[in-house]
Amino acid sequence: MDEDEAQKQRLKAAVHYTVGRLCQDIAADCEKQITKQTIAAIAETAFRQCDIFAKDLEAFELTTLMKMFFFVLMYNYIQQKSEELALNNQELKEKRKKNAAKRKSKDMEAEEENELED
Repeated sequence: MDEDEAQKQRLKAAVHYTVGRLCQDIAADCEKQITKQTIAAIAETAFRQCDIFAKDLEAFELTTLMKMFFFVLMYNYIQQKSEELALNNQELKEKRKKNAAKRKSKDMEAEEENELED
C-alpha cells in the first residue's frame, strides 16, 4: 500500500469514527439505535462527498489562480500601454507647442516686414 492510499485509509477511519460518535449522540438524544451498517453507509457517503468537495475546491483554486494571473498580466499590459500613450501625447503636445511658436515667430517677422515696407 503506497503512502497516498494509507493516508486515504486513515482519513476514512477518522470520518467513520466521527460519524459514529455523532450517530451515538443523536441516537442517545432520540432514544433510538443506529446500526453499524447505517453508520458505515453514512461515513462512506460523507467521505465521498468530502472527496468531491476537495476536487471541486482544487479545480476552483486552479481556475481562480489562472484568472488572477491573467488579470495581473492584463493590468500590467494596460499600465504599460497607458504609460506609452501618455508619453506619446506629451511628445505631441511639445511638438505642437514648438510648431505654434515657430508659426508665431514667422507671423511676427512677416508683420514686421510688412510694417517696414509701409
